Order: sequence, then structure tokens, then C-alpha cells
Amino acid sequence: MRLGLALGYWGRGPNPDHVDLAVEAERLGYDSVWTAEAWGSDAFTPLTWIAARTSRIRLGTAVAQMAARTPTATAMHALTLDHLSGGRMMLGLGLSGPQVVEGWYGRPFPKSPLTATREYVDVIRQVLRREGPVELAGRFHTHPYAGEDGTGLGKPLKPITHPLRAGLPVLLGAEGPKNIAQTTRIADGWLPLYWSPLRTDVYEASLTELPENFVIAPMARAQVCDDVAEGLLPVKAMLGFYIGGMGHSARNFHADLMARMGYEDAARHIQRLFAEGRRQEAVLAVPDAFADEISLIGPRQRIAERLELWRKGPVTDLLVTAPDPGTLRVLAELNAS
Repeated sequence: MRLGLALGYWGRGPNPDHVDLAVEAERLGYDSVWTAEAWGSDAFTPLTWIAARTSRIRLGTAVAQMAARTPTATAMHALTLDHLSGGRMMLGLGLSGPQVVEGWYGRPFPKSPLTATREYVDVIRQVLRREGPVELAGRFHTHPYAGEDGTGLGKPLKPITHPLRAGLPVLLGAEGPKNIAQTTRIADGWLPLYWSPLRTDVYEASLTELPENFVIAPMARAQVCDDVAEGLLPVKAMLGFYIGGMGHSARNFHADLMARMGYEDAARHIQRLFAEGRRQEAVLAVPDAFADEISLIGPRQRIAERLELWRKGPVTDLLVTAPDPGTLRVLAELNAS
């Protein structure tokens, strides 16, 4: 199991420690570093900054939101950074949800997410292969554009720049069973939002036919500390926000996933509290057991024992969000032993 460093997206401003953490992760032998985006900072610019300060570690977006860019624009970002980094780029994509797509990007959330994702990946693959002009008569993406409000003058084009790698890895952040199953067919890897090594059966039906070298790369917060309950508070804060606030009460993919993982009553309770403006109560309502099983928190020996559970399953890459270099070092030592 390889280790990756997940830096996420910025909060109020750029985190001054992120580049140094990435440099330290590379020194410790981490395989990859990942950035993200929500409705603030973008995923590609910080990754480019990190690329300039590193030489070996692979660079991934976890995730770049599909609604933020046309698929050709996303492919341009990926092939550009792949060239500048010497072939280290990995493109992680996510559809997001209706609240973000319609509220932030001002676009309709696709009525058929599976089709929209499949078409998006198809266009990106065409750009990267550069075998001919990009052409697709899709439901959500058409190249050239063929809508009645267009000029009809669109011309099929292929990228001027020759991509460094036609096989640049494309990974998808998928949560629903059908989305995960499709991911195994059209992508090079899957970026699970929550992964519990105690509940791998939740995903079993979607992972029945994995291609060779398929990547499964979940994120997990890791922190070496003496007080487990205190260490779990940032995990619970993240879960409270995603489950309660990152989506509408009638359609929240994160809450639905938590429900499928055996915590349905808690998920709906968190949603209600968040909707009522009782955010701190929503965070505290996140079960410690759920926060604990999707993270690596506690003294070194406890983390060592729990890390073994992650290594025994189908996970190929563990992407850790760690607040300090010491935790990164401990995980590197434990994973190498």
C-alpha cells in the first residue's frame, strides 16, 4: 500500500504549511500529493506550485470538479501540468452535488450523473490520446457544439500541444454503487470519500471486476496523539459539515453514504441539526465510532495496529491528511515495516 499526502482545499486563505508538508512527504518516500477544490481555491494552481518545489512525488487532484470546467479545459490543465512536472500528473475528478453545481457554478446538475461522467471522461481521453479531432454527440457534452443557440460554425479540433502521456491516469470520486461500478470500467482508479477497513462489504458489489492495476485511494485523517477523543474532533468537524451542510436535506450523497455504512439514524440526525443552524451540536452528534474507523488517530502503537487493517484490504493508496511532519514520518515508518 502506497502513501499519499492529501492537502485538501484552502480555507480562508492559503495554508503556509502545505508546500513544506509536500516537500517533507517526498523526502519520506510518499508516492503522491493531492489538492482539492470546493468553492474557493482551485485544485490545479497549488499543485503547480508544489510541482515546482518537488522532483519525484506524483501530483493528483482529489478532486477537480467537473462543473467547474468543460472537459477540454480540464484536459488542458492536466496535460499542461503533466508536461511541466515531467509526467507526474494524476487527474482526479468529481461530479459534486446539486447544491454546489447549481449554487456555485450556476449550472444544472445532470439528471443522469452516470452519463454525464462517462461523456466527460470520454472527451478527456480523446484529448490525451490525440488520435484525431475531439468529436462527441453526447447528451451533456457535444463536440463540436450543436445546440440551436450556436452558430453552427464549430469545427472539430485536436489539441495543438502533444500530450506527454496518452495514458495520464484518470481517477473518479464516486459514492453511489452504480457510480463506483462505472468507475471501475471507465477510469484508472477510484477516490472513495469515506473508507472503513471494517466495512469493505459496503462496496463489494461495485468492485466485483477490478481491472489490473486499478487504484483505490481513500482519504483518511491521521494524527499521532495521546488523546484519541480530542484527535477525533477535526474528523467529526469534517463529517458534520459534509453530512449536514454539503448538500440539500433531500439529496445529500455524503449523508446517504454514511447511511449505507450503517449509521443512517446518526446521519439524518446530523442533517436535521445542521439545517436548524445547530452546527456545533451536529459535529458532536457524529458518532466517535464512525469517525474513528475512517481515520488513523491515537498513539503510535494504536495507529500501527489499525494501519494493518487498511493494508489487508483492497486499498492500493492511502491518502492521509496529516497536520504535522511527525505524523507523516510515523506513518512512513510503519508502512515500510
